[in-house]
Amino acid sequence: MTKRILLADDHKLLRDGLRSLLEKQPDLEVVGEAEDGRSAVLLTQELRPDIVIMDVAMPNLNGIEATRHITSRVSGTRVIALSAHSDRRFVTGVLEAGASAYLLKECAYEELVFCVRSVLANKTYLSPGVAGDIIRDYRQRVSNAKAKQPVALTPREREVLQVLAEGKTTKEIAGLLGVSIKTIETYRKRIMDRLDLHSVAELTKYAIREGLTSLDH
Repeated sequence: MTKRILLADDHKLLRDGLRSLLEKQPDLEVVGEAEDGRSAVLLTQELRPDIVIMDVAMPNLNGIEATRHITSRVSGTRVIALSAHSDRRFVTGVLEAGASAYLLKECAYEELVFCVRSVLANKTYLSPGVAGDIIRDYRQRVSNAKAKQPVALTPREREVLQVLAEGKTTKEIAGLLGVSIKTIETYRKRIMDRLDLHSVAELTKYAIREGLTSLDH
């Protein structure tokens, strides 16, 4: 039976390369492509692929938040996170969001195929370049989660924070999310109050530090 894959990456050249590699396998089919996280969520809901290969750093809605939306809304679809970074914030963030695998972009074709087949077999896969230390760190963070009480933003607040940090205006964000300008202004004030931050520049630094955006698109 052919397995259906959605590619989500903001670089067309990389999507083309992934499509070419994956479709060398007779039982794998790329059924769609998305160039940002929000489109990835919508296309996943529409196409219901078996796997989404998701770039972690994308505009409008980053790969971590997009993964969270997909794994909570679309049963049966698994996410493979794809990234150029081995930073633990990205790895643990996307695993906590529900991803089944974390693959470095530098991986060889054979590793890509092995990862896809592992996930299709209901297994978790981490690139060797991130596995050892990340697993230990992830377990430690989980065990300490109850003791640590970080400021918790809602999923919508994280979405607003990301696009604010990426330089979009209040009007642009309102149009993107389909709400009023006043609503976005309320979100911005609430986020600033919760984080005790007082400018968009401080919000941007926070968003980058927490892995909501890398601004490297």
